[in-house]
Amino acid sequence: MIDFENSSIFKLKPIETSKVRDDFHKFLIDGESIFAGFKTVRDQVVFTNKRVIAANVQGITGSKVDYTSLPYSKINAFSVETSGTLDLDCEIELFLSEVGRVRFEIRGSFDLVSFNKMISEHVLA
Repeated sequence: MIDFENSSIFKLKPIETSKVRDDFHKFLIDGESIFAGFKTVRDQVVFTNKRVIAANVQGITGSKVDYTSLPYSKINAFSVETSGTLDLDCEIELFLSEVGRVRFEIRGSFDLVSFNKMISEHVLA
């Protein structure tokens, strides 16, 4: 599992859901779909209607990948911070029982308000 407590913040760039790793689709259960995708240089994170899945690519060749699943049912609280005039990044923080705080920084153009509504619908359901 990714060590969220000791790892640095995930600095992500939004990507089209059609461009996420093909292997994410192997992990989805019936009725689960991806509504947002993000990437770093090698890693990716997707938000589905049931959970967050992070793919941490490891090793020189990148053939080893650690997948961490964070179910929305374990989220105790979350926050979103919109970008500002000088700070163009927005942030998402999830607080999960047993895992602690997971923080994502989103770079570039991203509709955080719509994203917040989608997360709220799934976490508060």
